[in-house]
Amino acid sequence: MYFVSPTKGKMHFSEMMSDIIKYIQDLPTSAYKIIIGSDSMVKNETCFVTAVIVHRLGKGARYFYHKKTQRKIKSLRQKIFYETALSLEVGGLVHKYFADFGFNDPDDLSVEIHIDVSVHGETKDLIREVVGMVTGSGFRAKIKPEAYGASTVADKHTK
Repeated sequence: MYFVSPTKGKMHFSEMMSDIIKYIQDLPTSAYKIIIGSDSMVKNETCFVTAVIVHRLGKGARYFYHKKTQRKIKSLRQKIFYETALSLEVGGLVHKYFADFGFNDPDDLSVEIHIDVSVHGETKDLIREVVGMVTGSGFRAKIKPEAYGASTVADKHTK
């Protein structure tokens, strides 16, 4: 699986994770959050983007994204569930990489999954189900307006 860094270009998953770990080790006294969010855009096909953000709290962030196209998906419910599943897949890979590297304590790195749903609008009926998917997988879930990993970062690259 390949990701794109806006500054470094295309990278394999392991290269991205090495870059994230180096970023954390460059300033180990800071607090960090790892944020994963997905968004999609439907045209002739459906373009899905999953973003991985490493936020150095109070001191900036870096992000990487993975783009994938699928057949046209018209169902909003199906799109939201697929976006959440993509985020959980990447979240699992990131969590495993960190655990293998020695970040086993949940306080070492906080991993959040940002879901592109809101209490306002068409997606409000899906909140309980997708938040349940995320929390049941062991991650923290954030929805709009706090879900900037999905609604801002990933969204930027779906167009």
